[in-house]
This record gives sequence, C-alpha cells and structure tokens, in this order.
Amino acid sequence: MWNMSLVWWEFVLRGIIIYVFLIVLLRLTGKRQVGQLSPFDLVLLLVLSNAVQNAMNGGDNSVIGGMISAVTLVGVNWIVGLLTYRNKKLEALIEGRPDVLIRDGKLFQQTLEHAKLTRHEVMTALREAGCASIEEVRAALLENDGSISVIPKNK
Repeated sequence: MWNMSLVWWEFVLRGIIIYVFLIVLLRLTGKRQVGQLSPFDLVLLLVLSNAVQNAMNGGDNSVIGGMISAVTLVGVNWIVGLLTYRNKKLEALIEGRPDVLIRDGKLFQQTLEHAKLTRHEVMTALREAGCASIEEVRAALLENDGSISVIPKNK
C-alpha cells in the first residue's frame, strides 16, 4: 500500500507527459467538445482517464504514488494557468481564441463546419439572445469554453 514500485520523479515526469498529451489532444478536438459535454463526451472523458492511468502510474498502485500523481497534475495545471495568465501568446495557443460565426448579419458557414456546429445550434443561441434571424446579429462568437455569445444589432 505504501511501497512505490517507481521512483518519485518518474511519477512526476509521467504526469507531466500525460497532462501535455491530453491538453494537445483536447485542443485538437475543438471548443465545442470541451464546452458542451454530452453524455457521450462524458463517457469518453471517463474512459480516456482510465486509458492513461497506467501510463501515469507505471503499474504502481501505492497510495504515495497516487498522491504524487495527483499533486503533479494539480501543480502542472496551476503552473499552466499562471503562465497563460501572464503570456497572451501562450494563452492563445493553449486556450484558443473566439471564432466569429456571424458578423453584421453574415453567417460564416466554413467556421460552423470547422467547429462542427449546426445551423440549428447557432439559431438556438440567437433566439436565447433575443434575435429572430441572422440579419439581426452584429456578431456571434464561439467562445473558448464552447458557448456562443451573441451581440444584437441596435434596433
């Protein structure tokens, strides 16, 4: 229970490698997957965490090893948060930038396709913002968290 089968620094190194790998993997899947978790997405994340568990702990099931891995993940996440707060280029790389879906009543279909958004999802966001049509929108943006922000035109 308390005896580790790996040296402490290997837990740290494995944790950092898996953290970076998952950040890159989730960044490549796009904003929508991160911001709007469907039951399918939740199951995927749970299975994904199980899939990388052994890569992080190297087969070690000790309490200390688990604690080292947990502290490593929380620590790396804190450091990444601090670095992205201080460096806007790094923030854009890790978190991305909002994508313009609509500007001055013009829908950008290519952006919708890239983000895997349907017209129905965009129209739902517009109605929630009080806009009945695309023409009533000054701007609609797909935010980094997967939500859609709508700025109506002045009426």
